Amino acid sequence: MTADEAGYLRDESRRTGRAERIVFAADEGDVRRALDEARLNDWPVTMQGARTGISAGAVPEGGLILNLSRMKHIGSVADRRITVQPGALLSEINAEVAPQGLFFPPDPTETSASIGGMIACNASGALSYHYGPTRRWIRSARVMLAGGETLTLRRGEQWAQGNRFALKTDSGSVIEGALPALKMPLVKHAAGYYVQSDMDLLDLFIGMEGTLGVITEAELDLLPIPSVRQALTAFFPTEAGALAFVRFLRDDGECALPMAPVAIEFFDADALDLLRRAQKETPAFFHLPTLPASCAAAIYVELHGGDAAALDPTVLVIAGALPSFGASDNTCWFAEQPPVLDRLKTFRHATPEVVNLLIDERRKTCPDLTKLGTDMAVPDAAMERILARYHGDLAAAGLESVIFGHIGDNHVHVNILPRTQAEYDRGKALYREWAGIVTALGGSVSAEHGIGKIKVALLEVQYGAAGIDEMRKLKRLFDPDARLNRGNLFTR
Repeated sequence: MTADEAGYLRDESRRTGRAERIVFAADEGDVRRALDEARLNDWPVTMQGARTGISAGAVPEGGLILNLSRMKHIGSVADRRITVQPGALLSEINAEVAPQGLFFPPDPTETSASIGGMIACNASGALSYHYGPTRRWIRSARVMLAGGETLTLRRGEQWAQGNRFALKTDSGSVIEGALPALKMPLVKHAAGYYVQSDMDLLDLFIGMEGTLGVITEAELDLLPIPSVRQALTAFFPTEAGALAFVRFLRDDGECALPMAPVAIEFFDADALDLLRRAQKETPAFFHLPTLPASCAAAIYVELHGGDAAALDPTVLVIAGALPSFGASDNTCWFAEQPPVLDRLKTFRHATPEVVNLLIDERRKTCPDLTKLGTDMAVPDAAMERILARYHGDLAAAGLESVIFGHIGDNHVHVNILPRTQAEYDRGKALYREWAGIVTALGGSVSAEHGIGKIKVALLEVQYGAAGIDEMRKLKRLFDPDARLNRGNLFTR
């Protein structure tokens, strides 16, 4: 590889890999030729899109990089659906369909994510509380296998029979076998293969992290853009009050809201303190809204509807309820005009950006440092319990951290911010310990980022060695030489 291509050895995980060659595919023929070349040279193949992932899924471990970022064709909208190539970015897709009053609902923080990458890890984001993850919005996909054959999978057409399946390739050969007997957690989940008895087999290839085949095309379902969007950020003197407010918003008790939120996001006191410092010290964040001087937690709520009249009753109920949770409407931010709402969403996305800047600064004195970011979800009943465990363990270990994220799905990101290698090692041990606790509670070790190469050990915590072996057997049916995205999900 040339010096100009060295950037393709990395993704947003900050991990760097190695490769002998990179191919920038422009069409399906290029993909097939690249796979042929890899087979002749006995090289592993690592697929890449926009490289926005943070689990090192696009970081190569030798061999050939198959970069799909030039496969960007976006078709025409028909019946609220659109066909795209894997390199098309989320921002490009939404810009293409917006003039027709439509949008693609999955909402990862990075709008520069490619659709191929989103399908690979079943990406979601803040709006998944209402709209669900990427899987819900994929109508069909075309997949090229390691040997160059293709599968065309359409929603509702190819089904498993119990745990057995048979898939006919486009050339007429048949791949048949058994799905792993894995118990899917009943929470937001993007860890390993999605398998269910009698499942739609399209879903097997959503969240497979490039280990079964190469997505070369996908048809997406679209929705009308909401006519009205409103948002509220509320600040609370106690975290307990903020979590009680979350349960109120989710109608965990008696039904209280005329309309359900589409997003419910959380910031702990440490996240808010970090943002305050950034507002004072970093010019890029001077534009953020000024935070209240003292608060223990904040909750961001977003509502979508057909008109303001439909949303106003819900906003009034929420505003009226705030005092009972320790907040008041005069310490809240409310937005109903797009510029103000976008400013609140910028505030939501600023937290991981500030964290990354902080870690980059610390890497100047300790080059091997990275942040440790969790991506775990638990059942509704365990929300308060797991947050208390996070706080207690972090304090006992003397680790700096921030906690933020998708509290509506009981899915928060604990970002541990080490200063030294010793702190990193303590944080990594905590992360693995939490994975065991989350799994025992019925949760998932990865709710949206996928496993990639960084969290392979955590996937074994989730499913055990026997479950990993079953996943390997499934992979070998589609990729006999274990060539595709080697190192993702499990070792060879």
